[in-house]
This record gives sequence, C-alpha cells and structure tokens, in this order.
Amino acid sequence: MSKPRAVVIVLDSLGIGASQDADKYGDTGADTLGHIAEHCNQGKADNAFRQGQLRIPNLQRWGLAEAAKESRKKALPIDNTTIVEGAYGFAQEVSVGKDTPSGHWEICGLPVPFEWGLFPNINPCFPKDLLHELIQHGKLKGTLANCHASGTQVIQEFGEAHIRSGKPICYTSADSVFQIAAHEEHFGLKRLYDLCDIARKLVDPLNIGRVIARPFVGNTSDGFQRTANRRDLTTPPHAPTLLDAVQASGSSVIAIGKISDIFAQQGITHSVKAPTNSKIVDALIEQMKTVDEGLLFANLVDFDSVFGHRRDVAGYAQAIEAFDARLPEIESLMRPNDLVLITADHGCDPTWPGTDHTREHVPVLFNGPNVSQLNLGKRASFADMGATIAAHLNTCKLDHGIACQL
Repeated sequence: MSKPRAVVIVLDSLGIGASQDADKYGDTGADTLGHIAEHCNQGKADNAFRQGQLRIPNLQRWGLAEAAKESRKKALPIDNTTIVEGAYGFAQEVSVGKDTPSGHWEICGLPVPFEWGLFPNINPCFPKDLLHELIQHGKLKGTLANCHASGTQVIQEFGEAHIRSGKPICYTSADSVFQIAAHEEHFGLKRLYDLCDIARKLVDPLNIGRVIARPFVGNTSDGFQRTANRRDLTTPPHAPTLLDAVQASGSSVIAIGKISDIFAQQGITHSVKAPTNSKIVDALIEQMKTVDEGLLFANLVDFDSVFGHRRDVAGYAQAIEAFDARLPEIESLMRPNDLVLITADHGCDPTWPGTDHTREHVPVLFNGPNVSQLNLGKRASFADMGATIAAHLNTCKLDHGIACQL
C-alpha cells in the first residue's frame, strides 16, 4: 500500500462570511465570496473576460457553496443544483488578527495568541528612530511615503520620485508589515533584498510579523508594474507546526508559492516558487506527479494581492472561476491514499471599504478517494484542519485542533 499523501491549497483571502468576532475588527458584514457572487449576479462584475453569474461547478462539488451557506446563513446567488461529493464546513480563527502568517500557522496547528506589532495610521507612521537607522545602515538619501497605503497606489504616486531620488518607498497596512518598494533596475533587486534584511533586524524589537520586498518595473506612473520577485521576511513560527511534525515523521514537505516565506523556511523540505495562480497550479500539478508521500502545500496569492487588496471584484470572480476550471486536473492526480484540503487564511472582501484584509470564516473542504460526503459544520479553530492532516499522515498529534472525522 502506498504511503499517505496530503495536499493543502490555500485560496489566499477567499473568506466566506464575517466571523463571530468581526465587530472587533470593523468587519461586521464582510463576505468575500458572498459579495463577489452577488455582484456577479447583478452584472456588477462583468468584464471582457467573464459575464453573468459566478460559475464554480467543481468547487460546488467540493462543498464550497454549502460551506458558505452555513457560514453566511443564506445561499449564494448561484446555481445550487450541484451534488456535493466531499466533506465541507467552515472555520473560525482564534488567532489575534487577520494576517497571512497567523492564518497559515493556525491552519497548521499553531494559533497565534499574541498581538503583532502594528504601525499607527498616521503620517508619517514609522518611528523616527526606525527610519533613521534604516537610512544610516542602508546608506540611503532618505525614504518616501512612510504611510499606510495600497501597494499599487503608493508605487503609482511615488514611483517617479523614487527613480529620480533613489529613495525607497516605505509603507505599511493594517497588518503587521513593513513594506519596501523599489525599482528592480534603477535601485537594484539585490540592493532591495539587502535593505529588507536590514529592516527585518530593525523591526524585530517592535514584533512586526513581516518585512516585504516589493520590486517593480516601468518608467512612468501609468506604466509601473510589480514583479514576481517579491520576498517576504517573516518572523519564524513561535512553536512547531504541522510542517515540523511531517518532517519529524520522515516525510517531505513541499512548499509551493510563498509558503516557504510564510513559515520562514521552517519545516520545509523543498520550495518551488511561482509568480501567479496559474503557474502555482502548474507547479502543484508537477509535484503531484512526482512526490509520492508527505505534504504538498500551495498558496494561490493572486486572489489576495492582485484582486482583493485592489478591490477588483470582476478580476477576483474571474480568478475563482479559473481555479475552478483547473480543479479536475488536480482531481485526476489523486492517489488512493490522498487527502486534499482547500481552504483560505482570512478574507479580503473586494467590495469592502479600504484595502485591508477582512475578519472572516474560511472554507474547510476535504476531498479524496476515502472522503465521504459530509457536513463538518463550524470548526472552532483553523487548527482542526492541521489536526486532520496530521492524523491522515500518521504524524505525532499536534498541540492544537480536533481532527475531523472524515
């Protein structure tokens, strides 16, 4: 009999309804998938590439629509005649915050009970001493922006001044991040990475979760584009996760997309980088063809970074439909002892005010040859997903989470 294998696919930011504590985060009423579906149904998410009602038949077979119905207390405005084939439910986050590392770590059995450091929404938002040290150690003439901002907007606003002056663009959001944008050619990619290494050390005392390098190209404000050479420098998990348990059991952990960055390379056997949702799915499929055991872990980042934060409802809808169309490719590669999970790490409702993540429930969709049609209901923690995978892979029991009985 072949060894067990698990595949985790995080649809980054695809929340399915405001969580019970959303009021603490100003997110009461947020609903990423629900609002996208409603906009599609009303013709508000039509573009040159898609029209009309949201069409996700394969994700519906996996139980996404039913999970959303359970979470948001009403059905999605889509064709609901599809018969569910897998186990479905939704999960409440117990970690403090609604950021990417906390969501992923909790999925892997490690809730984050502490508050990350945040920069206040004032201008300038960074402490003077921090900027002084960054300028001194980075041998800079100064920095630009130094505020809360959307990544694409801040590059459009300050990009030309950055090229003229050589000063990097520093900004943050409601998440625990220090982000530095710089031109790949005029500033230099290696120099940007080196500067982020400096910043990582400087913000550690402030308990900032991530320093993110945001390289871009182009020559004018209307032509700037961020590239795939983003790099996240994340604080390492504060305790072992599912990834460490899988490695300790003698199996491999294959990280696809930005997973290795999210976990600060901790518990990773091999990392495969890819720039877009499509390329990440390509990479996952190639790994499924060759990796016989252990954990394959992919994050589809475009949902969040390209569509959610940019409040692009039509683009988000198109991206969901594009992934749905590729799900049969993944299904065709399932082996007898496979368990596949589709979930999310938080919400990022593109219809919601602002550009930040939203505090939402996430889908819990398990599928595989040995998974029956089953309503898993509400899970009290994302950690239930990690506990379920740990049981499937026969690792040591994780400290958090209750395994779903599939």
